[in-house]
Formats: sequence, C-alpha cells, structure tokens
Amino acid sequence: MSGASDAFAPTYAQAREKFLQAAAAGGVAVESRTHPLPGLQGEALAMDVARDGDPNASKLLVLSSACHGVEGFCGSGVQVATLRDAAFRERARAAGVALLYVHGLNPYGFSHGFRATHENVDLNRNFNDFDKPLPVNAAYRELHALLVPPEWPPTAANNKALQDWVSAHGERAYQSAVSGGQYEYADGLFFGGRSATWSNQSLREVLRAHGRRAARLAWIDIHTGLGPNGVGERIYAGRDDKDSLARCRAWWDGGGRTPITSIYDGSSTSAFLTGMMFNAAYEECPQAEYTGIALEYGTVPVLQSLHALRGEQWLRRHPEAAPAVADAIRQGMKQAFYTDSDAWREQIVVQAKEALTQAVDGLAS
Repeated sequence: MSGASDAFAPTYAQAREKFLQAAAAGGVAVESRTHPLPGLQGEALAMDVARDGDPNASKLLVLSSACHGVEGFCGSGVQVATLRDAAFRERARAAGVALLYVHGLNPYGFSHGFRATHENVDLNRNFNDFDKPLPVNAAYRELHALLVPPEWPPTAANNKALQDWVSAHGERAYQSAVSGGQYEYADGLFFGGRSATWSNQSLREVLRAHGRRAARLAWIDIHTGLGPNGVGERIYAGRDDKDSLARCRAWWDGGGRTPITSIYDGSSTSAFLTGMMFNAAYEECPQAEYTGIALEYGTVPVLQSLHALRGEQWLRRHPEAAPAVADAIRQGMKQAFYTDSDAWREQIVVQAKEALTQAVDGLAS
C-alpha cells in the first residue's frame, strides 16, 4: 500500500472524494445510500459501498469505516489505501475473495466530528431486538447528571465529583459504566437507541444485497480511541462462541504476536458492550460462516477520550454555543480519535494490510 499517508483526509468531504476516486481508478463501481441530513459544511452525506470482485463469490471480506463517525478519519484512510493496492486486490481475486468496502457507516458523525449518529445513537450499541426488554446499565444512572454539566468546560466541582467516583470505583469501572451502552437517556453518552437508526437499516440492506450469496463472510471494522497510540488491537467481534473465536485466533493472532482479545473474558481494552453491530451479520446472512474483528487503533488515554465525548454531548445539547467553543470541542474530538501524524498513519496502514491479508488467506483456507 504505497503513499499511505496520502490516503487520509482532514474532512469527511475530502475523505469521501478520495474514496470515490480510488474506486473509480480501480474500476470498482460504487453505490451510495444518501443520508437525510447535510454535513457540517452543507455537503451531501452518504454510506458509499464498493464491491471489488465476483458478484457471486462464495467468500466475502467486508472492510468498514466510521461506525463511530469521527473514527472515520482513520478507517477511510485504510479503505483508500487498500483500494489503491493493486497487489493486495489481485491476491484477493486469485483466492476467490470478493472485497466489500462500506465507507461512512455513520457519515453524519464523520462530517460533524461526532461519534454518535444524527439520532445521538452509538451505532455499535444499536443492534438489539427492540421488541424485547433492552439491557439496563445501572452504573450509568449514577453518572448521567455529572457527565454532561450545564456549562462547558466543566466546573472544578463537576470534575472533582467525577474524579471522586473514579477514585472510589476505579478507571475500568468508569469506562465500563460510561461506554458499555445505555438505553434510558436519549440525551446521554453511548445511548443505544430505542429503534434501528438510519445507519443500522442501511447497513442491513447492504448485507442483504451483498452477503447472502456468501458461504464464508469475514468482517474487519476499523475503530480508534482505545489502547497505546498507533497499536491496532484485534478485538473479537462475534457471538460468545468458542469455535468462532478459535477461527479468529487461527487467522489473525500471528502466532501470538498480534493476539485476539475479547470482551467476553476481559482481555480487551474495550468494556463489555451490548447491541453490537456484528449481530447484523448473523441476522442478515444466516447462511454464512461469519468471522470478524474490530481493529481498534490507540490514540490518547481513555479518560481523555471520554472527556472529549462529554464535550460532544454538551455541544449536541447546546447548538447555540459560541463558534469558538464548538470548534474547540470538535478539535478535541478529532485529537481523541485521530493522531494527525505521518508516523501514526503509516502504522495504521501497515497493520491493516497485515490483517486484511490474513483475512483473505483465512477465507481461502
């Protein structure tokens, strides 16, 4: 993947243009699902989908970006670099593996510099059966009022109250309480929604259109914000199933060099989550053997990321905020989920290429 750093872009509009250009240059057709709202600069938003390979291939590898909008700055760059990589594309083609790029799962968040969707929903907590009782996050109830104070930046008293909670319960408990997903507070952080979002519905349409002919389906979903800077943690993204986990480890753990972690056994930097996106693969492509990971790249310490997300939530509640305050919050979000350096971007692409190559070999095995 040559020119790795050049594959990334500073805005959603530029990232989308680079993706569309890379697909066109590679002779890959793109279908677009237009989002109902405009972007931050008034630009059109869309979930863009490009399929590279046999439309009837029995082996399909999905590469997706911007499940959490602002994380799309990283994921889009990986997708563009992959589309430009003729040698990798030929390797997949020779192995009988079709590549499906889903660019901008949450284009609204990507453009506006937010993590959540336009409905203020964390897309990776939104894949539930909404006809059944939703998960309860009792610990979040204790924190909700503190997490998004009336003013921004938070007062010293507010910061102390949160710090006291962290000191009493631990940083890991704080991360779990805040990020695990909650379904009670529609104006809160990590809200999982009470119905399927636009992005949820659109992704399901994509999987039905492209995944139902596949006997084997692999999925790499690009994320940022957890772990050491520039390190791509390979987090198992599937049901709590030992055979599926074993297959992930056989494909991706690099002989223990790049271990597969899991939210089920506590080995991941991620907390235990509910309503995760991988559920759609099982539900929309039930005929396929599914194998998936989230490739989670580190940026800043988790408490800094959570603080940035508090700012996002405050800004959503205060759209009348002074431009300087809004810009500072958006810049804080971008810094929390994207390290703007060539060295970081090069690390991202090298690790992504390895994981993608391993996925192609795994699917072909």
